[in-house]
Amino acid sequence: MCTPRLVIYLSVFGVLAVLRTAGAGTGDQTQVPATPMDMRLPGTQPNPDSMSFEPVQHSNNCSYCHGEYSLQVAPFDSWVVSMKGQAARDPVWHAALAIANQDVANVGELCIRCHAPGAWLAGHAATGDLSQFSPEDFDGVNCHFCHRLVNPTAGPLSAVGYPNNDDLTPDPEVLGPLAAAGDLPGLRQGSATFVVDPRDVRRGPFSDVPMNFHGAPELITSPYHSDSSLCGTCHDVSNPVLIKGTDGEFHLDALGVEHATMDPDDMFPEQRTYSEWLNSSFATTGVSFADNRFGGNHPTGVMKSCQDCHMPDFEGGGCVFYDGDPTTERPNIPQHSFSGSNTWVIRAVASQMGDDAEYFGLTPARVDASVARNIQMLKDASDMSLAQAGSQLAVTVTNQSGHKLPTGYPEGRRAWIAVKFLSASGSTVGEVGAYDHATGSLDLAGTKVYEVRQVLSDEVAMATNLPLGTANHLALASVVSFDNRIPPRGFTNAAFAAVGAGPVDYAYADGQYWDTTTFSIPVGAASAVVSFNYQTSTREYMEFLRDTAADGSGLVAYNLWVQHGKSAPVVMDLATLDLVPSQPGDLNADGLVNGLDITILFANWGGNGQGDIDGDGVVNAVDLTVVLSNWS
Repeated sequence: MCTPRLVIYLSVFGVLAVLRTAGAGTGDQTQVPATPMDMRLPGTQPNPDSMSFEPVQHSNNCSYCHGEYSLQVAPFDSWVVSMKGQAARDPVWHAALAIANQDVANVGELCIRCHAPGAWLAGHAATGDLSQFSPEDFDGVNCHFCHRLVNPTAGPLSAVGYPNNDDLTPDPEVLGPLAAAGDLPGLRQGSATFVVDPRDVRRGPFSDVPMNFHGAPELITSPYHSDSSLCGTCHDVSNPVLIKGTDGEFHLDALGVEHATMDPDDMFPEQRTYSEWLNSSFATTGVSFADNRFGGNHPTGVMKSCQDCHMPDFEGGGCVFYDGDPTTERPNIPQHSFSGSNTWVIRAVASQMGDDAEYFGLTPARVDASVARNIQMLKDASDMSLAQAGSQLAVTVTNQSGHKLPTGYPEGRRAWIAVKFLSASGSTVGEVGAYDHATGSLDLAGTKVYEVRQVLSDEVAMATNLPLGTANHLALASVVSFDNRIPPRGFTNAAFAAVGAGPVDYAYADGQYWDTTTFSIPVGAASAVVSFNYQTSTREYMEFLRDTAADGSGLVAYNLWVQHGKSAPVVMDLATLDLVPSQPGDLNADGLVNGLDITILFANWGGNGQGDIDGDGVVNAVDLTVVLSNWS
């Protein structure tokens, strides 16, 4: 008789055999027949019984007291136009959710668990799609949900390597039943393995709130709400449909049962933003910025937690009842903006809602303020410097954020360097990284693009009858084929590799949080104008959604993308450098054109970058001619 674990592994091979037989040679994709059990993770479980679990309330209830008195400070005013607040209305997510469910049955429940936790807790995500949602379920990651979250670790987290959590008091009354049911999350959390108080008991970071206006039995002071580990609940995402094998590769797990280990490190690492932060200097010593670049009234200026940057403190009141009274004003009201990098979708959500947008709080002023905050966050996240070495222009981008640059959702997001070389008269003599706003197209030849690419392994491609190396199928991605995103301060290769966040097909030294790219200066260039750019949603990704989501949601998202400027790139940094005329072909900047330069040129033959003297995006015979004609 087979042991249970052996049965599971035999089931894996059986599933692969069935999938291959069903899809082989048909030309049609085969869906992975996963079940709700495959998506089961620890933490509070769905409970539609309102007698034993108070439903998550709609955030419009919160607006009466926590909104309308300050565009910058009032919690509701900034939350409602954040991507967290509109996570369940995001049209790009709707399309990605539809494709995920096409790829893997029932996998959408994982997505809903993060994007609409109130709906998930109410049991409205059992089908893995939005078919069971009520209008209230589209409230996103809302006020009532977050302020009922409970520290899931039964003891101070500092003892187990979470450096900022030495005073996080656990909640045994809530954790006890979870532990008894075997649903208490482990130390490595993520993928929305949250713990929610079943009662309507609110929690927050302040201990001196004079009165509970909510009608609930009590208010609980929660240091957990000021700590990054709360953010990590959703900002590390792992796919339990896949399991890491003894070969270090990810394979389809057995179906019809929970993940074999329930360890996020054994699941495919879709996103690792929290782990990137946890293994950075921000999480340990903290990082101080003389220019107070992330804003707010931080008392020390040392940025440590996610909240320090994404929820900066401001002077004001957390509730309308403070009524502008300076005696009840606080210097440290956290702005609930959760500013990030998404610069167009909030406008798309508002336009799609039409006349309902303002009723639900998406006023034009709030939407404009949200977009401006996100653009400023992008500009604060990096610095760029330029230097000339002979016939080469060196562009250095420094990551000032507490995680990779860029980070988060892997599909459709990118940052890149654009360089325009100008003559003394101002005419363009060379350009790389040019972006066409009319078509939404980036000229990739010769430039540096920072991104992560997640693709299908040969095994998963065979099982689903998709081409080898297929990208953008997030629920099936099983290989990180490339990742050159710039790491944060404190980066080490070992620590990042241990959590599934290491560079792939690119190299950074331990401690490196910058990247330098060289561009050959074309003949006749007198100056260089360089920009570092970020784009939320590329044309290629939006066309993929349009052409792949069978329910039409991809077309809706694509049309909104077109309507709202095709996710126009944000210039994070812009700089100009006057160039000193140099000897064309002097690739190593030693003042001579000789065999050393020939060696550099041949080392990059057929590629781009150093050796591309004429700036046409490829090192070839034309560049060799320039070297030989200027031989010293």
